[in-house]
Order: sequence, then structure tokens, then C-alpha cells
Amino acid sequence: MTKISTLANHLTLLRLAAIPVLLILLSFPQKLPSFLAALIFLLASLTDFLDGFFARRKKQVTTLGKLLDPLADKLLITAALIMLIPLKRVPAWMAFLIIAREIAVTGLRNILSGRGIVLSASPWGKGKLTFQVISIFCLILHYPHWGINFHLLGIVILWIALFLTLWSGLNYFIKYVNYLSE
Repeated sequence: MTKISTLANHLTLLRLAAIPVLLILLSFPQKLPSFLAALIFLLASLTDFLDGFFARRKKQVTTLGKLLDPLADKLLITAALIMLIPLKRVPAWMAFLIIAREIAVTGLRNILSGRGIVLSASPWGKGKLTFQVISIFCLILHYPHWGINFHLLGIVILWIALFLTLWSGLNYFIKYVNYLSE
């Protein structure tokens, strides 16, 4: 489809526009800004589900959307993780491994696309994004609310997200290593 101005693309652009707001709010690590940042992050993350839903349902998949959607996901996750490191809410090594996997898989996708091979998201990759979003949401929220220790919950879920992140990355590379050696 050649149309650029679609609901799906607008949702993706909204996700990108949420990143500076998230960065500003995370610069103030108190309870209220953290709550607002978590809300912004959650709403921005929901646009990822919605943009794909609308693009497929309304048959409005665009080249721009194919480029911007995964980029917006990676920028949102990366921005949040980096901002959470100095707040001591995420260990730097965990953030590094998650970000490194994203860069490596993006590089693999680029190499394969140059050979006409599309590396689509696997169920493992979709699962890792879901756990990343839930864990980061909890870690941004950080403070206890409604009797829940969101920091501890976020760390536990981040371990699951890290496992899924590394496992899905390894699966991509194992599955496509034959294409790379040709």
C-alpha cells in the first residue's frame, strides 16, 4: 500500500512522540512522576498492539509502517531501560544484554533482507516483548502501590524477559545461520 497517512502509522508516531515525555518524567524519580511515566510507557506500548491490529484489519500495511513500527518499539524499550539504570531500578548488565540482542537481531534482519529473506517475528520474540513491557512498566512504577512491591515484581519479570530475549535471539541466529554462510 502506498498510503502513508494511516491510523496505524499515526499510532506508531504517537509511540515515538511519547519517548521524550517518558524521558522527562523519568528525570524526576519521585512517586508521582514515576507513576505518570509508567502510565505513558504503558499507553505507548499499547499502541504497538493497536497499530499492527489496525494495519492488518484495514489492510493498511505500509512500507513506512514496516520501518517505523519495530524502530519505535526498540527506541521505547531502549530509552526506558537506559533511564532506569542511574535510578538503580535496572542493572546495567541486564539492560546491555537486552539492547545488544535488539541490535544484533536488527543487523541479522538487515543482512537477510539484502538477500530477499524476511525475518518475521517469532512467538518467542513476541513473548520477550510482552515480558519486557510488563517488567519495564513495573520498574518505572517502582514504588509500592495497592500493597504491591512493583520494583521486586519488575525485577522478577525482567529475569523472565531477559531469558526470552536471549533465547529468541539465539533462535533467530541458529535458524538463519545457513543463510549467512552462503
